[in-house]
Amino acid sequence: MTTYISMIRGINVGGKSVKMADLRDIYLSLGLENVETYIQSGNVIFKSENKDSNVLGKEIQQKILDTVGYDVKVVIRTINELKNIIESCPFEIEEEKHVYITFLSDTPDLSIDLKLKNGMRGSEKFIISSREVYLYLPHGYGRTKLNNNFFEKKFKLDAITRNWKTVNRLYQIAESINSN
Repeated sequence: MTTYISMIRGINVGGKSVKMADLRDIYLSLGLENVETYIQSGNVIFKSENKDSNVLGKEIQQKILDTVGYDVKVVIRTINELKNIIESCPFEIEEEKHVYITFLSDTPDLSIDLKLKNGMRGSEKFIISSREVYLYLPHGYGRTKLNNNFFEKKFKLDAITRNWKTVNRLYQIAESINSN
């Protein structure tokens, strides 16, 4: 069995309210095991025999739509992928409140916009690595233009961002589930 971390974009914002207990039940109804949620923003950790995270993501999206009527975006990583993402962070983590990771639904085609390269925007820094964008945002996520909509528009992919603390907590929960 593989331990997965799913991140949902589009619930518990803008009137699309879903209780975490209901979200947990949705995952359980799909036959997923050891389901745990973390905070209200749609983070769910679980185990599955299915080895295809894209298929899992589509099944979860559809089940949420069928159950509560919300069309949301779901991005999934395995516990090993998340561990590698954390270990590969290119930024110093002394000021973890400024570090964010944008998870993309697929590897972006960087030839789409040659102006978008690893680099800086004012005092902000970003580094694109495979299916993630590492962000250093000294003024916070709420004030940046390097948000989910920006990356979705540039890459034509789904994007979901989590702060450094949340990413690490998701990994800790996944480790505890993985050992069960």
